Amino acid sequence: MGLFSSQEVVFTPYVGQIFKSDDEAFEYYSNFARKNGFSIRKARSTESQNLGVYRRDFVCYRSGFNQPRKKTNVEHQRERKSVRCGCDAKLYLTKEIVDGVPQWYISQFSNVHNHELLEDDQVRLFPAYRKIEEADQEHILLLSKAGFPVNRIVKVLELEKGVQPGQLPFIEKDVRNFVRSCKKTVQENDSMLTMKRDNDLMELLEACKVTAERDEGFVYNFTMDDNGKVENIAWTYGDSIRAFSLFGDVVTIETSYHSITYSMILGMWLGIDNHGRPIFFGCTLLQDETSKSFSWALQVFVKLMRGRRPHIVVTDMDSGLRDALETEMPNTKQVICISQILSKMSSWFSFQLGMQYLDFKSEFDMLCHLENVEDFEHQWNNLVGIAAKFGSENREVMLYLPAKTCLPLEEHARTVLTPFAFSALQHEIMLSMHYAMIEMSNGSYLVRHYKKMERECLVIWIPDDEQVHCSCKEFEHSGLLCRHSIRVLVVKNYFQIPEKYFLLRWRLENSLVPLHDQIITNSNDECSQAFQSLTTALFSESFISKERFNFVHGELTHLLEHVRGMPVGDQSISPDNIVKS
Repeated sequence: MGLFSSQEVVFTPYVGQIFKSDDEAFEYYSNFARKNGFSIRKARSTESQNLGVYRRDFVCYRSGFNQPRKKTNVEHQRERKSVRCGCDAKLYLTKEIVDGVPQWYISQFSNVHNHELLEDDQVRLFPAYRKIEEADQEHILLLSKAGFPVNRIVKVLELEKGVQPGQLPFIEKDVRNFVRSCKKTVQENDSMLTMKRDNDLMELLEACKVTAERDEGFVYNFTMDDNGKVENIAWTYGDSIRAFSLFGDVVTIETSYHSITYSMILGMWLGIDNHGRPIFFGCTLLQDETSKSFSWALQVFVKLMRGRRPHIVVTDMDSGLRDALETEMPNTKQVICISQILSKMSSWFSFQLGMQYLDFKSEFDMLCHLENVEDFEHQWNNLVGIAAKFGSENREVMLYLPAKTCLPLEEHARTVLTPFAFSALQHEIMLSMHYAMIEMSNGSYLVRHYKKMERECLVIWIPDDEQVHCSCKEFEHSGLLCRHSIRVLVVKNYFQIPEKYFLLRWRLENSLVPLHDQIITNSNDECSQAFQSLTTALFSESFISKERFNFVHGELTHLLEHVRGMPVGDQSISPDNIVKS
């Protein structure tokens, strides 16, 4: 983190301003430049025998002129257009010694530019301001190691940070350069980690041997590969074996810790004594989480516990461990920890059930506290019926999606696509309005963002066959047209998207859930028109004055809270039951 954060106010530099170091001055000037729409670079420095470097020149990134390159015999040499235009904006530093302490002061400063200054969303893309933080670097390397391509890595980071596409503090090119520069280092690190893992495991094995010689109760077991390297290892203590003989009827197997450094799984067998305190029964390091590795661990555990097996095993939802338990301990009852289920409840049901999720969860909580099998089975069947009802009610509510543009092709798409697919396509339709189109030769078009926030895309339009192809390949990936293709269709006066670009999997008519014609019709008629008319008028009236805006904002906030608290009735919305003023 630098001395000046991006949110801190940076005042205009002035002649005589003092800094503790030239680096501090450069960072200050760099922050000032960013907030004012340009970038800077270091130019000349001057030094002497007594003072060392005593002058630093910082200039605008467009200062000076590029010198013509010497011609070579290389054919098709790429000619790059220079950004330098002789801009005279600058900040010169001079060092002086005051009471034996060196300090730097601004000796010359000019903020006069002979070129256009850029907006913040453009200047942030300068190389000087595109930085990949250390935490992001680690994540990028991890994803790259897992086989993610660069464009997918960028999308993952955008989703995790909750930013719109193109709004990261760096671009795809920076990620690609970073991965390329680190590739050799990563390979070397992987080799070093493998060597360290092998050495540490051998040291652990030696430690087990020494401990077993000193302590009769300590026992261990291990496997080695064909190269004589340790694969799996397990160990326990005499006190743990004695404790298992008393409290080993119920065992929890914990396998949630994965060591990224060693690429191994840590498994622990745990229990509870008669005072409610946790007990350690044993421990294992496994090379992977396959059923084969877990089977070995269970066999060794039984051997270490002198042939005794638990009556009940509490586990997580690991399929490899579940399969191994069925094979190695067929008479042991498997129980999934309720905390594991509750932790995943929201991700399983909250989206599908929407506003009804809390009601469903309360019913599920009651189910967890039932005392006998008969009551559980009865309540479980009731819960399944309730969940089905919640789901169907929620799907009907989701069918209503208002139009967000006045484009006829949006209205057409809404009558053809499922709500999920239409919502995704609607997003692309809205974004298409941010793009300009330049006609090329042979029916091709160059489509680019009006602020140049992403790379240009080439769209080929074949009117005879109503075909449109984009270089971004979004349709090939998701089955929905991209913003670039939609932009071309709109300019070419298409009022409907060609039928071939509505895949069967996204069509409303192919839904597995029965749909009511009335609900589909509702999305087109007076409902959306009534809301659009009201919101348009409210928007224009509220921006006349600050007082109006504050009043409308407050009232809408209270109204939204009130509506969210209202019960969801069975009566669907139709033009006949809309209250009109």
